[in-house]
Amino acid sequence: MSETSRFRSLEGGHGALKGAQTAWDMLSEEQMQKHITTGCEELDAILGGGIHCKEVTEVGGVPGIGKTQLGIQLAVNVQIPVECGGLGGKAIYIDTEGSFMVERAHQIAEGCISDLLDNTAHRLKDFPACPEILQPNSFLANIFYFRICSYTEQIATINYLEKFLEEQKDVKIIVVDSITFHFRQDFDDLALRTRVLGGMSLKLMRFAKKYSLAVVLLNQVTTKFVEGSFHLTLALGDTWSHACTNRIILYWNGNDRHAYIDKSPSLRSATAPFLITGKGIRNATSHCKRVRMM
Repeated sequence: MSETSRFRSLEGGHGALKGAQTAWDMLSEEQMQKHITTGCEELDAILGGGIHCKEVTEVGGVPGIGKTQLGIQLAVNVQIPVECGGLGGKAIYIDTEGSFMVERAHQIAEGCISDLLDNTAHRLKDFPACPEILQPNSFLANIFYFRICSYTEQIATINYLEKFLEEQKDVKIIVVDSITFHFRQDFDDLALRTRVLGGMSLKLMRFAKKYSLAVVLLNQVTTKFVEGSFHLTLALGDTWSHACTNRIILYWNGNDRHAYIDKSPSLRSATAPFLITGKGIRNATSHCKRVRMM
């Protein structure tokens, strides 16, 4: 078909372009969309309720600040039953660094269940199946774990996810911990790396929209030379910063952990403190015992 014929078919063909949606429909969908709680009320507040479904959220920060802790927390919290205000979904955890700790996931699941029983016991009485669901082992069974040992495995796994998501309809979050690791270690061709990562981010964004799930990409930090001095910045450069909808930076303020919204089309820049406790991510005012980070 010639270019002229192709344009004529587009002009005259009814329904050639599909998927139009009104702005009112988009707003209504957004207002009905549930969020995944982080476990910290102050952090949820600046995020507009928690981590957003249908969006890609990047979380970056220095080693030991709590990126993996947050990733595991979200993989657990996405399973909070609908009756308790959660999504009742499952999680995919893609581990490129070997930092996922199943013992820690079990602890966080126990903490989540403990809080649910304390805060929503009156509601759970009406749902006899809940006591069976609210078991740490049930939470672990709903986290699909992929261990990735090279960038080629990472690309192959992202490509495989479409088939996997078709089979597992109730997956509501994909966590990649971290998106960066193998692409910093093994890639010498920076132009090719940018194209490959760009294609990967587009796939993940499409998954988020198509399956109404949240994608959380954990990222490392690097140094950048600006105006005569070195500054910490998230890895993969300025081009990669456009691959996500929201960007959250975790940082230290003295001995306290804080989260900062660095980029978002719908959320204003804001900061919230948080703790890492024995139960997981919690409010900075929590009296729970802190976990010592190595």
